Amino acid sequence: MNKDLQYYLGLPYQVTLHPSADGGYAVEIPELPGCISQGQTVEEALKMIEDAKICWLETALEESIEIPEPARESDDYSGKLNIRIPKSLHRTLVEKAKDEKVSLNQYIMYQLARSAGHPIIK
Repeated sequence: MNKDLQYYLGLPYQVTLHPSADGGYAVEIPELPGCISQGQTVEEALKMIEDAKICWLETALEESIEIPEPARESDDYSGKLNIRIPKSLHRTLVEKAKDEKVSLNQYIMYQLARSAGHPIIK
């Protein structure tokens, strides 16, 4: 099979995001070495890493560099978690997500990953 840019763009590469010491956010795709970017907001950083991924893949294809495919997720975890929280906390989280211009799900995922010391996944 001749794998082209569209093939690789369709793969679920993990994206990690963390606050930058200079403000804003640093973002990378660990499976694509050197594929990094940054943005002032979570939304901007995620948009920038998509641009960086396209450039990284295009360059790798042009130069016949082997492109690693994403690691497969374990079937042991569904990725779904249902919890009950106080209404006041729910309201605070919604407001913080709006301030960052991201969905509530993205904001909660970011905060959980950050506090657990886990790479932040898109």
